[in-house]
Amino acid sequence: MVGDSHATRKLNLKNRLACLCLERPKYFHGGGLHEGAAVGAGRAVATLLLNAYVARRGVGTCFSKPSSYGRRAAGSDGNTSFLRAARAGHLDKVLEHLKQNIDINTSNANGLNALHLASKDGHVQVVEELLKRGAAVDSATKKGNTALHIASLAGQEDVVRLLVHHGASVNVQSQNGFTPLYMAAQENHDNVVKYLLANGANQSLATEDGFTPLAVAMQQGHDKVVTVLLENDTRGKVRLPALHIAAKKDDVKAAKLLLENEHNPDVTSKSGFTPLHIASHYGNESIANLLVQKGADVNYSAKHNISPLHVAAKWGKTNMVALLLDRGAYIESKTRDGLTPLHCAARSGHEKVVDMLLERSAPISSKTKNGLAPLHMAAQGDHVDAARILLYHRAPVDEVTVDYLTALHVAAHCGHARVAKLLLDRGADANARALNGFTPLHIACKKNRIKVVELLLKHGASIGATTESGLTPLHVASFMGCMNIVIYLLQHEANPDVPTVRGETPLHLAARANQTDIIRILLRNGANVDARAREQQTPLHIASRLGNVDIVMLLLQHGAKVDTTTKDMYTALHIAAKEGQDEVAAALLDNGASLNATTKKGFTPLHLAAKYGNIKVAKLLLQKEAPVDSQGKNGVTPLHVASHYDHQNVALLLLDKGASPHAIAKNGHTPLHIAARKNQMDIANTLLEYGAQPSAESKAGFTPLHLSAQEGHTDMTSLLLEHNADVNHQAKNGLTPLHLCAQEDRVPVAEILLKNGGEVDAQTKGGYTPLHVACHYGQSNMVKFLLGNGANVKSTTSIGYTPLHQAAQQGHTNIVNILLENSAQPNAVTTNGQTPLNIAQKQGYISVIDTLKVVTETPAGSPNVGEEKYRVVAPEAMQETFMSDSEEEGGRCPKHTR
Repeated sequence: MVGDSHATRKLNLKNRLACLCLERPKYFHGGGLHEGAAVGAGRAVATLLLNAYVARRGVGTCFSKPSSYGRRAAGSDGNTSFLRAARAGHLDKVLEHLKQNIDINTSNANGLNALHLASKDGHVQVVEELLKRGAAVDSATKKGNTALHIASLAGQEDVVRLLVHHGASVNVQSQNGFTPLYMAAQENHDNVVKYLLANGANQSLATEDGFTPLAVAMQQGHDKVVTVLLENDTRGKVRLPALHIAAKKDDVKAAKLLLENEHNPDVTSKSGFTPLHIASHYGNESIANLLVQKGADVNYSAKHNISPLHVAAKWGKTNMVALLLDRGAYIESKTRDGLTPLHCAARSGHEKVVDMLLERSAPISSKTKNGLAPLHMAAQGDHVDAARILLYHRAPVDEVTVDYLTALHVAAHCGHARVAKLLLDRGADANARALNGFTPLHIACKKNRIKVVELLLKHGASIGATTESGLTPLHVASFMGCMNIVIYLLQHEANPDVPTVRGETPLHLAARANQTDIIRILLRNGANVDARAREQQTPLHIASRLGNVDIVMLLLQHGAKVDTTTKDMYTALHIAAKEGQDEVAAALLDNGASLNATTKKGFTPLHLAAKYGNIKVAKLLLQKEAPVDSQGKNGVTPLHVASHYDHQNVALLLLDKGASPHAIAKNGHTPLHIAARKNQMDIANTLLEYGAQPSAESKAGFTPLHLSAQEGHTDMTSLLLEHNADVNHQAKNGLTPLHLCAQEDRVPVAEILLKNGGEVDAQTKGGYTPLHVACHYGQSNMVKFLLGNGANVKSTTSIGYTPLHQAAQQGHTNIVNILLENSAQPNAVTTNGQTPLNIAQKQGYISVIDTLKVVTETPAGSPNVGEEKYRVVAPEAMQETFMSDSEEEGGRCPKHTR
């Protein structure tokens, strides 16, 4: 800021300049054209006379004596006339002169050209025409002023915009360092200032004497410009309001000015912070005092309930902390997360602030929402001195969080050995257990803090302590791959075979985490290579699942049993086959793994490779002569499994290696049955190419065509028929594929079957036709289709039921109507003398009764009271068992039947 001595000097120079200007009026009126005339003409003396600095160095009202300058001095009458026309804004005269080949950039003795003169007086049209015709937008006067300097000084906003649009440099500096922004700020042209700032003007550029636009605006008392400049101070990453900028810079003068202009002392930034928060951050006490005097709230809660005292404590501003406390700041105030100022100071390691707060009775045991005390925070930041002060003031050394973590846990986690030693020396419990059972030693092992591990063991930490899940420190270090700690623990007699709750030893965890080097160390120190977890898994099983060949080989080299089985009788080779780990499978086979070992459900490794489509493992197993047609407990072969899961490449491989396409499972299903039911077209084609029988029967007599028809697979049905499947093949209960279509309302498939010779009135053992079946299950679309294809509406079962009886029994009113419309006989009786109406009455189907009453000739009597309860009759159904996707290794579940 400009001091008082400079202000005095300024006034003297101002007076001298006034005298000079008054003595030489030609600089302002008439006569010759020069820079003083261009800039200052026509203005009152008080407005013309700027501050002392400008009068002495800048684009003032009076300039140096005329001299030869510029592209070409305006000496001729034509050039002078051209410049006068531009100054006066006479566009037609300017254009006339230009037609006479006047140099557009000609200038007078002070370097002022037409563009400068037109810009000064705001002749926009002249300026625009000159720029269009090639006038140099950044041409400078003798003192280095461009048209943008002159327009900015004169407050010609439209001209400023036009010049910037045509590429004028907004940060160009004159001989003494003046920028266009400085000129506009000096003359209180706030709109020009805003526009220049918006277009890249740099307000940090100072004059030769170090004055910035903000300094001159404040000196001249231009409040609006000061506010604009402060609000647009973008040197920081975040744009702050003007009062915040003043607080940041400790600019008391600017702050006073802003507060006099009715600024709220508690105005907030976008993040909710007040100027007092900012002053607290930087420790600017002078501005803080001013803000408090002007009514700033010392306890204002910003975002997340952060107060100025929190900020000052966090940044270690001791004097500011004292100032705020003296002005009534709440020492116990908490942020959204429960942090007090003491927490903030302790976390940042500001021991002087910690001590001051404690001396002023800050709550030493106050906890955050997570239960962290100030001592936890000091431990987290490795702030020994802050921790020592807290302990001196009797902070509880073993205070716990909501998860029962002590400060020692925190120090162990962060690896802060100095704080850990201090805590241990002050009596901290080396075996304190967190909520999950972790001790500080567990945590140090997890985070690979070897120095803390050594320290803890020297202070009595239990090397065999277990967590809630049974983990020892050695388990943790082994899983995390902390080799130095594993070695150190083993050297201190840690047991390498302690099981967790799940029965896993450190060796299991190291295998699960692919820690090869740790496994080697554990094995060299006597770890049991075949240790079994709860599901009887050994480390070899785990390594095989993860595909780590190095670990598999390492375990085998140390005597691991290659065919050890899990609870479900899985060997390592089963697991490798399931997971597709071909390299592991090869290593296991090279070490004698059995190809014939079976799981609880009778699956060999080849079954599992087929199930999961692992072609590489399947090839490897077959190369080693794995039994290609080995059957599981349900009789399924690997080919059945590959067909079920639609792994065509595996199925083709199996067939090439001699797998039988006719293999029969316990339910009599061949692989083609499975492919037909699941609509595995590629598999079915492959099987048929290898001679699979499209009419092969299951134990209940069902063919692949039955299964395809029931599921509604049109393409599969057509494929089987193309391969001569028997369209009218009857199962042992007499069901044909068309019966199953009727049951499931598969009209498109029924159409294919009839086109290929299907019998529309084929009867089951009980005499049921497809029409009976469709009526029983309420399949109206199928009923219409069958009737449309000549189905006999009067056909009867072995006990005399017509389709109408069947529909009446089930209460299907819409189908009853369809049948009646197609000549069904409502008076037909069963072998025990029941009409459809009798049956409907016994079943209580009101709408069916109302429909049949109208057409039945002989009214049916009411059933006798002592008559037996009606027994529902139903057509035969498929009672098959199938492989299930939901059961491991192809378990069986019954087909749903109605």
